[in-house]
Amino acid sequence: MLTLPNILTLSRIFAVPILVALLWHPHWEAGYAVAFALYCLMGITDYFDGYVARAQGAVSKLGIFLDPIADKIMIAAVLMMLVNTHDIMGWHIIPAIIILLREIAVSGLREFLAELRVSMPVSQLAKWKTTFQLVALGGLILAGAVPHMAWVKLVGLTTLWMAAALTAITGWDYLRVGLRHMD
Repeated sequence: MLTLPNILTLSRIFAVPILVALLWHPHWEAGYAVAFALYCLMGITDYFDGYVARAQGAVSKLGIFLDPIADKIMIAAVLMMLVNTHDIMGWHIIPAIIILLREIAVSGLREFLAELRVSMPVSQLAKWKTTFQLVALGGLILAGAVPHMAWVKLVGLTTLWMAAALTAITGWDYLRVGLRHMD
């Protein structure tokens, strides 16, 4: 079942340890620059795995299972590294926590509903949430590569707060749907 879309998805998962290693040392501008390039490549493969799967009629259960996991692993790892390196600090940790908590809660809710054979499709707003998360984290990684350009970090942090707002809204939407199926 190793179709091209599934290979692209798996490549994102296998790239996460490399991304973490590149972000390990704060103030290593070259590492952040390479991490930004890798992160962008991972984002491109996120788009193309779904596009290719739909275009070739190769949508698989494995792909449906792995794609959101790959996204969550990448987002969680980058958030943790950026907090660890103090690229995200102070009050800006709040949106990082909101994002992580929502991802865990929605994953648990999906697992619970799957046992009831209830599908919870991804909403359009949730796709926008993911886009804002990816842009925010990409901006914060890029800010580590170009620390003299303070506006890049400002854009990353502002977008992180916007992503957290969308994260909370979509999390609430999913929770309302899930509550209908609970005793």
